[in-house]
Amino acid sequence: MSNWGGRRPQAGDATGPAGRGTEVRVDPVTHIANEGSVTVIDLATGAVCAEVLVHLHASALAVTPDFRYVVCANAASDNLSVIETATDQVVETIWVKQSPADLFGASPNALAFDAKGKTLYVANGTQNAIAVVEFKPGSSKLLGLVPVGWFPGALAFDAQRKTMCVANIKGLPATTKTDKQTGKPGFNSHQYRGSLSLVPVPPAKALPALSAIVWKNYRREQLAVAKLPPRPGQPARPVPERIGEPSVFKHVVYVIKENRTYDQVLGDLKAGNGDPALCIFPERITPNQHKLVREFVLLDNTYCSGILSADGHQWSTTAFATDYMEKSFAGFPRSYPDGMGEDEMDALAYAPSGFLWDNVLRHGKTLRNYGEFAVPAVRFADKARKGSPKWMDCWKEFREPKGEVIFASTPAVKSLAPYLATNSVGWDMAVPDQFRAKFFIEELKRFEAKGEFPNLVLICLPNDHTSGTSAGVPTPAAYVADNDLAFGQIVEAISRSKFWKETAIFAIEDDPQAGFDHVSGYRTTAYCISPYTKRGATVSTQYNTTSLIRTMEQILGLTPMNQFDATATPMFDCFTATPDFTPFTALPSNVPLDELNPAPRAVNDKLLREHAYASARMNFKQADKCPEDLLNRILWHAMKGSAAPYPTWAITAGAKDWDD
Repeated sequence: MSNWGGRRPQAGDATGPAGRGTEVRVDPVTHIANEGSVTVIDLATGAVCAEVLVHLHASALAVTPDFRYVVCANAASDNLSVIETATDQVVETIWVKQSPADLFGASPNALAFDAKGKTLYVANGTQNAIAVVEFKPGSSKLLGLVPVGWFPGALAFDAQRKTMCVANIKGLPATTKTDKQTGKPGFNSHQYRGSLSLVPVPPAKALPALSAIVWKNYRREQLAVAKLPPRPGQPARPVPERIGEPSVFKHVVYVIKENRTYDQVLGDLKAGNGDPALCIFPERITPNQHKLVREFVLLDNTYCSGILSADGHQWSTTAFATDYMEKSFAGFPRSYPDGMGEDEMDALAYAPSGFLWDNVLRHGKTLRNYGEFAVPAVRFADKARKGSPKWMDCWKEFREPKGEVIFASTPAVKSLAPYLATNSVGWDMAVPDQFRAKFFIEELKRFEAKGEFPNLVLICLPNDHTSGTSAGVPTPAAYVADNDLAFGQIVEAISRSKFWKETAIFAIEDDPQAGFDHVSGYRTTAYCISPYTKRGATVSTQYNTTSLIRTMEQILGLTPMNQFDATATPMFDCFTATPDFTPFTALPSNVPLDELNPAPRAVNDKLLREHAYASARMNFKQADKCPEDLLNRILWHAMKGSAAPYPTWAITAGAKDWDD
């Protein structure tokens, strides 16, 4: 039996949560799972005969036809452990990437031998490929790679047909659906389906060409570019050409928002590739985001790497989603590891290459975190008061602080403990984003007084998620307007601070699942703001979450963490060598931020009343605990009215089953 998290912890071991109350051994610095093992069990007696230490994320096992060897796929180490069954000892480690020195990024997670046991096929999940290994214990070697679908997660060998049967977890995006009313296509990030690749065993002479396809697909040539050494005497640039060369920036502020597509917010802008028919939070609701992309750059071809919050916050902070994460999508049976709640922490889910903050600290840079990977601990000061503060309680405390509500959070990953602003709050829909902005701005003033500002600042700004049309909380328009104003206020404060000349601000949604987009369900809003950002330009270069992370690393002189940020496209096209230090001025909201949803019985419209009752039954205390199809429908009609036709391509089976 392979053990993803290794041996059971013993007294004195550094441990971390791994779902369902389980603790696993973790690295004492990063607090990420750091062991894998294989347990040998006597099936007759049930006794444990041996526990064999292997490498990280011990997953699939395969036995040779002669039963002499068992091979374990170590998904988080990019290698395989060959165990001799006679001795229960590891006799060989096989690497399934070109060099053991290559950055993490193959994720071998499934195995199959050919009929003779001479060739081993390995599913390299994050390379979208099958590794072909010549199996000779002691001298085994990688022969090449065969391209398959999106994240191969299981495979079998059909000896009769000499064919590899590969199950691809992500597979392919669903065929574009067309709306009957408009004739236009549309997408949502949940519209993907697994696939099966039936691949005839290629002859040896075909492997170099097939390998080249895999390398091209994951941009292997960029790995070498990321490793180029800095050149002496280079001038300071906004984004240095090579990592380690000087930047005009000393500070990066990274804002992570929640769950919007590009079309939902910026689809009304004529300057970009938008579909106004899908825009439900237009300029009237989001004046600051519209002003920001007009005054700086409009990014209309940028994509989230994640589908939902569990992998979205991983991609946003690690530039990776592990095999453990990808194989949890069937229902997240162990945890929902977005790091935003007590049950949403899981050391097994995190990439062994670490978080962005680990990278910052490894390079001797400074850090401050406002709510990302932080567990909310908002409570009443009066311990006799039952329950937790509601939105109106938090709003009143924000408007007229009386100390009745305590805003607090704790780190979801212990490595963040010294750097978390524990009086800030991440995911908690009861807390207005106005509070988050105010808290940050007050600390910014204190940083100014000291004359110092962290190299990396993380800010969680989640309220564009909304709480549907639940009674007693802001309307969807008010929630999004609150988020928009808070974002504008943060940018304004930074642009009027002494740090503005040396600061770059990046922002993106963690995922785009709560909406639709006519280009891709993954396309999202993203922002690049600084004195050196191009002014009034539309940048249609294809970027994604990892591009933002790579750009921040490039600026701060951080080496890439793994294959994905190393091969990402830095956002060179967003910057100019000539600065414009004009500060940003935030616009007031056009929507009352305390505009609350009425009780369902007070809603006259039948459909909107049904939506109000459905919202009341949803769990907005934890991320993604409500049915997204239904929430998307609720937001659509809340913003466009009950008579507005819901996009026919967005309808899925069970979408009207509001009691689910």
